[in-house]
Amino acid sequence: MVLRGPPDDRSPADLLSFGVVNLDKPPGPSSHQVSGWLRDSVADALESADAEPIDRAAHAGTLDPKVTGCLPVMLGDATRLAPAFLEGEKEYVAVLECHGPVPTDVAAVAAEFEGEVYQKPPRKSAVSRRLRTREIHDLEVLETTDRKALLRIRCESGTYVRKLCHDLGLALGTGAHMGDLRRTATEPFDDRDLHAATDLLDALAYWLEDDDPTRLYEVVDPGERILEELPDVTIAESAAREVANGAPVYAPGVLEVPAVDRGSLVACYTPDGAAVCLGRLVGDPEAETGTVVDLERVLV
Repeated sequence: MVLRGPPDDRSPADLLSFGVVNLDKPPGPSSHQVSGWLRDSVADALESADAEPIDRAAHAGTLDPKVTGCLPVMLGDATRLAPAFLEGEKEYVAVLECHGPVPTDVAAVAAEFEGEVYQKPPRKSAVSRRLRTREIHDLEVLETTDRKALLRIRCESGTYVRKLCHDLGLALGTGAHMGDLRRTATEPFDDRDLHAATDLLDALAYWLEDDDPTRLYEVVDPGERILEELPDVTIAESAAREVANGAPVYAPGVLEVPAVDRGSLVACYTPDGAAVCLGRLVGDPEAETGTVVDLERVLV
């Protein structure tokens, strides 16, 4: 069994087998369709390079077909990192379409929605339609016109912006619905380094036809980028080999642990920065024996 090397030293094939693209999703296709196109394109490229093709890709947080913006797409084994996205915040820019003139107190009313709100998923949702709570961290009115308000929303993962706009319209007394919607961030990704799907296709072509992987390294990030916001535990390579065979992280193999609460989701790395697993901190890192991290996802 061979562990992955340092993220910055991987070959193009290794990068594509454990990589992530911060995709700027266009309007029209579903998130599932976009992920499938990228999976097939990367698989074909790897096969042409006589490398093992990937057989899966996954997106982080579904965007409706008409919605655009930040849609990180995980390639190959990086799909195992999907649980990390459940911990992060989302940010959107939305157009609130009021059914009458926008009230002058729209900013004050919007501010009242910051905090915990109750939501029931829509009928077409893939999850159970049970009443639940979601945290709205920030709801800012950027500008208004006669019947429209531009909103910036920073919220907990799983928040339904369409429902939020409906409820805000009721509170304003005009009624309202959501117009255009664009996701500007899903931690730790945001819209400062988005790439179109065609950017990836061009990068693959340059790699295969001109033996130039420069663009590929610009478009595809190592899978470790997904874990940037998680506490990191450093373990010995010997411990990483045990993890690869299904063992938890035992105290003797732990080299460094951040100060986090027990039960926290953590990412474990070898000393050279290669991700090994996701898990929950369950034991005392200062102890000489016992389990320190219970495994949730093995990445090697």
